[in-house]
Amino acid sequence: MATSQLALFNPADEAETYHNSGRHGFFSVLAQWPTGKRQSSYPLSEMATVLSMVDTSRDTWITQAEFMRPNRRVVNLLRLGLLFVDIDTYKMSWAQGRTPEALAAAINYFCQQEGIPEPSFMVYSGRGIQAKWLLEGTLPRAALPRWNACQKHLVSKLSSLGADPAAKDASRVLRLVNTVNTKSGNICRVVSVLERDGAPIRYNFEYLAEMLLPVARWDIEKQRQTKAEQKLQLLPGGRQSNLRGFSGRQLAWDRLEDLRKLDELRGGLAEGERMRHLFWRINFLLLSGATNSTQMYHEAAALATEISPAWSYRSQELMTLYSKAKQYEAGEKVSFGGKEFSPLYTPKNDTLINLFQITDEEQRQLKTIISKNEALERRRARDRKRDEERRRAAGAVERDVYEANSLTKQKPWEVLGMSRAKWYRLGKPSGSETTPSPITCHGQMAAKSA
Repeated sequence: MATSQLALFNPADEAETYHNSGRHGFFSVLAQWPTGKRQSSYPLSEMATVLSMVDTSRDTWITQAEFMRPNRRVVNLLRLGLLFVDIDTYKMSWAQGRTPEALAAAINYFCQQEGIPEPSFMVYSGRGIQAKWLLEGTLPRAALPRWNACQKHLVSKLSSLGADPAAKDASRVLRLVNTVNTKSGNICRVVSVLERDGAPIRYNFEYLAEMLLPVARWDIEKQRQTKAEQKLQLLPGGRQSNLRGFSGRQLAWDRLEDLRKLDELRGGLAEGERMRHLFWRINFLLLSGATNSTQMYHEAAALATEISPAWSYRSQELMTLYSKAKQYEAGEKVSFGGKEFSPLYTPKNDTLINLFQITDEEQRQLKTIISKNEALERRRARDRKRDEERRRAAGAVERDVYEANSLTKQKPWEVLGMSRAKWYRLGKPSGSETTPSPITCHGQMAAKSA
């Protein structure tokens, strides 16, 4: 791409490709000061003003995701508009002596050869390359497990080029363009753009997932519908990456969301319930793969503030969970009853329902923490809806239309001046087919003779 076109990417332009200042939400900026790093969060509506005031002589980073609170912890995630990989080319022998543009060209060539969609654009970070794949629209927080799966596979595929395995989480900050990297003295800048209609190309997320994940979404749905595979269970280990594991991470994230919903339904939690909620929310957050033991206490602090802003929880009560998280990340398992389980807790729904005293009414507003009866009722409702759609497709009419046209409603026997029983006995005649009464017929003949 021509240098003049690349120069159009000032900090606000680059950020606007994956943030939208017209949306509700927050972004964060991290800057290096003489006294240490300082982080600030701002509404998206203020992004252009904030970025125009950035001191470009300082190391500066910006969040890639948008958050529902002014805090970039993953539990506050609101939406995502891209995939990204931070490639530490300065550590790799293949990259030595190459210009930033040559590095970007090599990465594009590698993607072409490996069947990976080319990045929408790439940023030279002063020592490495930040590759970014823009999405058509945004992904909601509910899609985080699938987004994490794509990130993981993308980093894995680019690992031979120097992809940083630690820089793939949704709360990640990457260097802001036009700011300096003081470790090298180089300025961060866009060095490659894959265009479509004069703008960086955007990808459909399902297309990227199909290209990156070992099992596509529609294949998962097909397997569920046909029941060709075994019933999906929670992922027992931390390092596997197959269909069963993906289902486990999604289940864990949905359970975390259900506990947050339960808090909302109850209008807050009593002090004696807060630690129990925090413990299980962190447990499910770790199982979902959205965070790790290194970030666990930071995420716990954000969740504690969400539960009650004035609550000072005791972090020591999470030490056992921290130890289990380390074991989980190491791929360790716990043996019990001849079976192997995750070191983290994977309770049954009935256990959670009893533990949190979840009522039937509350279950009807939750997604996954439900009883067998509620699950059966939802299955029946889905079956009824599916059967109704099938009947409509076959030409069946709505029930109220059917009843409006029924014989009971129309009562054709009354029009013919006879009883219902006689009308059926005569073979359900219409008005033109009715056989005249012998008395009436005889009277008509006599009148004609006269």
